[in-house]
Amino acid sequence: MPAPAAAVKARLLLVVVALLAILGIVSAAVVAHERATAVDLSHGAATEAPWPAPEGLGTKDARAALARLDNVYGQKLAEHIHAHLSIVVDGHPVTVPGQIGLDEAQHFATSLHTHNTSGIIHVESPVVHDFTLGQFFTEWDVRLDARHIGASGGDLTQTLTVFVDGERRLGDPSSIVLHDLDSIELVVAPAGQVVRAEPAFDWPSNYH
Repeated sequence: MPAPAAAVKARLLLVVVALLAILGIVSAAVVAHERATAVDLSHGAATEAPWPAPEGLGTKDARAALARLDNVYGQKLAEHIHAHLSIVVDGHPVTVPGQIGLDEAQHFATSLHTHNTSGIIHVESPVVHDFTLGQFFTEWDVRLDARHIGASGGDLTQTLTVFVDGERRLGDPSSIVLHDLDSIELVVAPAGQVVRAEPAFDWPSNYH
């Protein structure tokens, strides 16, 4: 005999509840993974731009330790390359400050540092190693993950788009490994706005 309508409805309700529970578990797992990955790759403050360089040797050293970067000042280098970083938030360029990871007066320089506001990241190491954009943002003390730079982004009203050498890069930009003469663009724009890569950075001749 056909099951009563009430029993059929009850079974359908149980199925719907079970599916919603599964979706909730999956969503929670995805969020937890994203947060864990973001913390592992980049750990910085969720503040609004502009983002100054950390001040004082003690602060610089502490940020470098969080980024797993050593003081390599004066050491013989096995690796010396450069990457360029540009950031735009709501159409406005954001300055990448000089003296991130650097205090020459105190004989302090990490493997990732900036000398000025050109956006050029100096990668200098006594051993050849893959350094990431997440490490740089950690020592800068600016949050960077798949959806945010500092307090900007989040997908609801603003989205983060990433380009490396003019090509769209998906995923968490913290995982980007820095290569010689890379041009990295981080663009936060209103949700739904089409974002295109800017012309390639014009490297000074002494960097080639």
